[in-house]
Amino acid sequence: QVQLVESGGGLVQAGGSLRLSCAASGRTFSSYSIGWFRQAPGKEREFVAASRSSGFTYYTDSVKGRFTISRDNAKNTVYLQMNSLKPEDTAVYYCAARYYGSNEWPYWGQGTQVTVSS
Repeated sequence: QVQLVESGGGLVQAGGSLRLSCAASGRTFSSYSIGWFRQAPGKEREFVAASRSSGFTYYTDSVKGRFTISRDNAKNTVYLQMNSLKPEDTAVYYCAARYYGSNEWPYWGQGTQVTVSS
């Protein structure tokens, strides 16, 4: 069982930066892949970025070069550094976790709002 808590959302002007944090409970955090997803009003939830337990990271095309996912296994925390933010990045951002080798994301945080003004 993994519990996730996001923080770091807020209101920022276009071109600005925010860093989201996802703090996880559990003693085997390093064995989990952690992903960031977002859901804008009226839209489906979409994948943003993920960090595998191996450290490999991958991103959706729309955030490549602007967002960076990183993890600190000693702190059981994953970060999403978001730079050059655009109004279309406005959404509720969620982190999720899945155990190594799983295809599903069974564990989710409550979400944090990111609003980018133009």
